[in-house]
Amino acid sequence: MGSSVFASLNDLGWGFFGYLVPFLFVLTIVVFFHELGHYLIAKLNGIRVDVFSIGFGPEIVGFNDRSGTRWKLSAIPLGGYVKFFGDENAASVPDQNAVAALSEAERRQTFPGQTVGARAAVVAAGPIANFLLAIVIFAGIFMLHGKQVTTPRVDAVQAGSAAEAAGFVAGDVILSIDGRKIESFADMQRIVSGAAGQTLRVEVERGGVVQSLQVVPTLREIKDNFGNVHRVGVLGISRSMSPGDVKFESVGPFAAVRLGAEETWFIVERTLSYIGGVVTGREAADQLGGPIRIAQVSGQVATAGFVALLHLTAVLSVSIGLLNLFPVPLLDGGHLLFYAVEAVRGKPLSERAQEVGFRIGFALVLMLMIFATFNDILHLTSS
Repeated sequence: MGSSVFASLNDLGWGFFGYLVPFLFVLTIVVFFHELGHYLIAKLNGIRVDVFSIGFGPEIVGFNDRSGTRWKLSAIPLGGYVKFFGDENAASVPDQNAVAALSEAERRQTFPGQTVGARAAVVAAGPIANFLLAIVIFAGIFMLHGKQVTTPRVDAVQAGSAAEAAGFVAGDVILSIDGRKIESFADMQRIVSGAAGQTLRVEVERGGVVQSLQVVPTLREIKDNFGNVHRVGVLGISRSMSPGDVKFESVGPFAAVRLGAEETWFIVERTLSYIGGVVTGREAADQLGGPIRIAQVSGQVATAGFVALLHLTAVLSVSIGLLNLFPVPLLDGGHLLFYAVEAVRGKPLSERAQEVGFRIGFALVLMLMIFATFNDILHLTSS
């Protein structure tokens, strides 16, 4: 019995590290590049940076560079921050008394001492860096592995499916969906997966003649290779796998960057569509996940190889960049909203108004984190 208990504890330990290490790898890369975006544009505008931290809380290890910036790794690995000269804390709240006591030359090295355009550029640089990171990763994967292109030809139609009801037949080649050109079966799947319950106008080529069909994808729960359940729209057709319909294409640098940008935009588009569906009641909010889900998925994806983990890093980078652009005080998008108001008014909002805004933003972000963590726990207990 003692040996079996030891084995169970050993498996539990390895399982924990199997999730933790990939999770830290993914999150550290995403956070580092986000904060690096803030840092680089701040330095470009002459702002002095006191601290560049990956994580929060007590410092684990760090060093000072020649400009005086403290680069450090902190104990709580759930984010990071850049602290500018004159800031009161890690949230970049300026110390008004300290800034007022500075000389004019020193004040120009603080974040509040910049023009509204410069401050907006520094704030926007974080999410932009996340998008650029995703494009670079996706482009690298395309250059390394090429691109599989499967002709969007229907091999078979499932009985009783949405495709059968719409009039699809074997041999149809899908040309476009709602005016969007379809070049591969994967292009069709991407559109259909996020369009459950919506009427789609599909143009197909049948025997050399173009026909127009209308189809409403059916919502279906499917399991991925790791047993995770996803709800997606499906037509009920299978692809043709004949040699003439499946090919691999090598991808050059410029084409890879274009494909990387398209992949990044698809994630943005799909995320916004999902959020819109949650707001309107078309989508269930139980797909929202937090750190626990990210850790679980990171561990699962890591078993598929390093390239798969890099792909997840790119997807998460897009999600973090997009989330930070939401116009919620406390997030980068909330700061940008305040700067937009300042640009229109010709002066910033009062400290009281900004304080109220940040408190509301903090409450919203906290509620989102609690809800996402609750979803994570439900997901774990039901799997």
